[in-house]
Amino acid sequence: MSPERHVAARTGRECVHLPSNRLGLYLALRHWCTPGQRLLMSPISADEILFLVLAAGLIPVIAPISVLDGNIEPLRALLASVDAVLTTNLYGLPDDVLGMAGAVIIEDVAHAAQTSVDGRPVGTFGVAGVFSLSKHAGAGSGGVLAVDSAADRRALEHERDLLLRPGALHRDLHSVAISVARRLALRLDMARPALRLARVLGMEEPRDGHRVPLRPAALGAALHGAPDLRSFDSWVRADLRSYRDAHGPVARWYQGRCMARLPRERDRRLAGVARLAELPSVAQGVLRQLDQPLFRVPLLVADRDGAIAALERHGVPTGYLYDPPYDDYAGPFVEPSPDPGGARWWARHVLPVDPLYAERALPVVAELRPAPHPPGDHFLDRAA
Repeated sequence: MSPERHVAARTGRECVHLPSNRLGLYLALRHWCTPGQRLLMSPISADEILFLVLAAGLIPVIAPISVLDGNIEPLRALLASVDAVLTTNLYGLPDDVLGMAGAVIIEDVAHAAQTSVDGRPVGTFGVAGVFSLSKHAGAGSGGVLAVDSAADRRALEHERDLLLRPGALHRDLHSVAISVARRLALRLDMARPALRLARVLGMEEPRDGHRVPLRPAALGAALHGAPDLRSFDSWVRADLRSYRDAHGPVARWYQGRCMARLPRERDRRLAGVARLAELPSVAQGVLRQLDQPLFRVPLLVADRDGAIAALERHGVPTGYLYDPPYDDYAGPFVEPSPDPGGARWWARHVLPVDPLYAERALPVVAELRPAPHPPGDHFLDRAA
């Protein structure tokens, strides 16, 4: 079964196959928003998401977050001041989409392929849900854009085709080989030598800490022109240079196989979530989502960077760190959050752990000291 059919079966929606979640988000932003409009978004998300928003000609309005789960705190006054909302569903913990009722919502489902809210799959609440095939499914590349109407699907397919670059069999084979190698390295407890090899070969994007270099002068110059994805390509392509390359039958076959494997991993993922949820450092939002097979389980620890190094020595790589928040990373290019303290605290202390490898991580994470309390009264948001 093709990857888009897997998503269609889960969501009941019309689905568009894509080379990446990134391209899908850009298409959705351009389709449902107009340049100059205000988009509410989380400050805790991947670098390229911010650049996609800027490439679409939108004004990023940074939301405060809940320290319980790292997602948007849907303040009614702030929702009323924007034209649309981009959710994150961080690590698979769902955004409060019910609290956003009435807003134009575009759902980033990259971390939440198996998450539901009130028995309804994430990716079915907004005008569009954009799935990643490289996160839960581990396919290395690919995405699916899910929408309600066939007319929107056809329009988005046309817009997609205008932006696609020609694919090539050797690039598809390379992508599949890298994905298979990563899976084997983790399964055979060889993640540490694999990480060393990737660094030696220059396969990791250069970073300032956990973010790609912003290059403010060049970014400002890109913003002076008409909104255009190609002008922002050097930022958006970080860690995935093929994000606009068309996929052939080999890549699509592999992506479908990876999607088919997801239900078989569900029980193992749930068991890992339950085990990690016993730790005193677990984010409190996890305790409300023990029935969700999360992409990662966020712990909040005092010495996050020391924990990353220790986990790597145990063969558990750590990624998906979004520090600092957008306010501090790209302040001149965003409308800052009215309350950035919670996001700064979360970004500094969060340690996402793969529940599929919970037992391997436990010798390290069970000994970690929890993070200090967040500033002010942040534990009062979405009160328990």
